[in-house]
Amino acid sequence: MEVAITNGIKVTVTSEYQPMYSEPLEFIYAFSYRIRIENNSENTVQLISRHWHIFDGIGEKYEVIGNGVVGFQPVIEPGQSHEYVSGCNFKAPIGKMSGTYLLEKQLDGEKLIVKIPEFVLMMPAILN
Repeated sequence: MEVAITNGIKVTVTSEYQPMYSEPLEFIYAFSYRIRIENNSENTVQLISRHWHIFDGIGEKYEVIGNGVVGFQPVIEPGQSHEYVSGCNFKAPIGKMSGTYLLEKQLDGEKLIVKIPEFVLMMPAILN
């Protein structure tokens, strides 16, 4: 589990290898990740967009920028959280991701850049 806190917004990430959706002989390694965004600030915020940096273990780099998360731009009240699950495929049994969310305070429209902690996606047997 990886955690980052920015301006009272806590982002927690856990990841898991998905063997049912992977085909190692075809260099397809599927992973899921669960993200929990907790609003520990005094402001109601809305998640506007995401910006990912994705690194495959074979050296390929990807950048993904898009609105919201899995089709939503959730509003998160103080003391509340939003959780979602997503995934990615790599050509190698290991990779990593990190990034940021752009949030907007509902009271005054101020924009906040919130860190998504770097996390490793790894096939369990890779270290054995």
